[in-house]
Amino acid sequence: MLTWFIINFSKQVNVVIMNCMNCDGNTKVKNSRHQVRSNQVWRRRQCLKCKAVFTTEETIYYQAAWLVRDKLGAYMPFMPDKLVLSLNKSLQHRPTALSDAIGLSHTIIRKLQPQFTDGMIDNKAIVQVTQVALNRFDHAASVHYEAHHRLP
Repeated sequence: MLTWFIINFSKQVNVVIMNCMNCDGNTKVKNSRHQVRSNQVWRRRQCLKCKAVFTTEETIYYQAAWLVRDKLGAYMPFMPDKLVLSLNKSLQHRPTALSDAIGLSHTIIRKLQPQFTDGMIDNKAIVQVTQVALNRFDHAASVHYEAHHRLP
């Protein structure tokens, strides 16, 4: 269970308290690492009450942070899972299609981040970045993706 406390002085400060999943006691962070490729934070936590040790991964909730403009001009939340599914379909000829799709999606999202202005992006930009990444990784997958995601 995450609890957020907002202290509103001159700027907003977020304090996260993670409770133990076994006894609901407070925990402390023993080790923390930023995962650059997947844009996540990995943390090893220990309960102060029962001494249980567990791992958490913190990641951005993209659906709330980014909007995508489609061909008709409508906005919808950015769905990383939709990108993974699309990549997986294009990579289906590979024995490691799913793990490749997940890894590529992390790379594509990282490359898309600078293109989001005010939390919005055109669908075309996502398709273009995805095509470039797929072409570098697997040309056959790139051809499959391009056939299903044509740009005007």
